[in-house]
Amino acid sequence: MGAASQAGAVSLNVGDDVEASLYGYARLNMSYDLDDNRAVSTRAGTFTSSANPDSEGHFGADVQQSRLGIKVNHASGVAITVEGDFRGSGNGAGSLRMRHAFGEYKGLMAGRNWSNYTSFVGNTPTLDFDSLAGTAGSQDRTEQIRYTTGALSFSLEDPSAQGVLGAGDNTRTSAPALTARLQDSAGGFSYAAAVLVSQVTADDGTNDDSALGYAAFGAASLDLGDMLSVQGAVNYTDGANGYLWRSGSNYFGPSAYVDGTSIETIEGVGGSLGVSLALGGGRSVNLGYGLTTLDLDDAIAAGATTNADAETNQNMFLNYMWTPVQNVMMGVEYGYFDQETVAGDSTDANRVLFAAQYSF
Repeated sequence: MGAASQAGAVSLNVGDDVEASLYGYARLNMSYDLDDNRAVSTRAGTFTSSANPDSEGHFGADVQQSRLGIKVNHASGVAITVEGDFRGSGNGAGSLRMRHAFGEYKGLMAGRNWSNYTSFVGNTPTLDFDSLAGTAGSQDRTEQIRYTTGALSFSLEDPSAQGVLGAGDNTRTSAPALTARLQDSAGGFSYAAAVLVSQVTADDGTNDDSALGYAAFGAASLDLGDMLSVQGAVNYTDGANGYLWRSGSNYFGPSAYVDGTSIETIEGVGGSLGVSLALGGGRSVNLGYGLTTLDLDDAIAAGATTNADAETNQNMFLNYMWTPVQNVMMGVEYGYFDQETVAGDSTDANRVLFAAQYSF
C-alpha cells in the first residue's frame, strides 16, 4: 500500500535540475474488540492484555496511520526521501512521527530507513498496521549507512531493541549492528535472505559484560497462477531478539539475561505463512498466520525473570480488501491474538478492523 500511494504522487515544480513529488494518504481505522481491549494507536492489535481483561466489547477509531512524504531527485543522481505519519503514543490524535529521512547516491544510502535486516517479500497483506508475528526481520526503521549492489545490500545501523533481563536500566548500546541481505526474483518466485551480528551490553558501573547476538531469516513468495499466491518467512535469533518481530510482550522480546556478572543470550524463533487470492475488480482475500517463541528456561533458572513472562505469541488475520478506483482502498479484517507464558497461562482475544484509505 505504501508503494501504491507513491504511484499517484503529486509532482512539484521546483526547477530544471530537480524533480520532486508529494505523496501520502489519509486513512481511517475503526476497530471493535469482542473480548479484551487490545487496540493501540492505528487501532492495531496488541498481544498484551489490558488492565481489565474480562471487560468485553470495545470500539474505537483513529486516523493516526495517515502519512505524508516528499521525494526529490536531482539531475546529479542524488535522491532524497523524507516521510512522516501521525502514529503517536496511545489512542489520541497522535503527533508527527519521523518514518524516513534518507539520501541516496550510486548505491550508497544514509539516514533513517527500513532496517536492512527486513524484507516484505514473504509478507501477507493485512489491515492491522503491526501485522503478523514472525515476519522477516525487525519490520521497523532505523538510522543506518547502507550500500546496495544488484541484489545484495550491506548495512551498519543503530541496533533494534536490546533488552537484558535482570539488568534494569543498566544497559548501553556498545556497537552498531552489521547486516547483509540478498533479495531477488525470478518469474513468479521472489525470495530474500539476511544475516545480522549485533552486540548486547550490560554495565552497572561495576560489572560490565557484552555478548554477540546473531540472526538469520529467509522469506519467499510464489505466484500459483494469476489469482493465487503463497508467501512466508522463517526467522532465527540468538541474542538479537529486537529483530524477532512481535516477540516478548508485544513487539520485541529480551535479547539476553544477567547470570551473576555475565551476560547470556536468549534464543528465539518465528515464522509466518499466508495465502492471497485475487478476485478481480480490485478485490482480494488474504489469510495469514504468524508465531514467535523465546527460550527463557535458562533465564528463569538464573533468577533473571519468572515463568510469568510471555514465551509464545501467535496471531491470525483474515481480510477482504477492495480497491474500487486506483487511489482508494477499503477493507475489513478479522484478527485473532494469543499469548502464552512460560508457565503455560494463555490469554487470547478476537477483534474486527475496518479501514478506508485515500492515497495521492
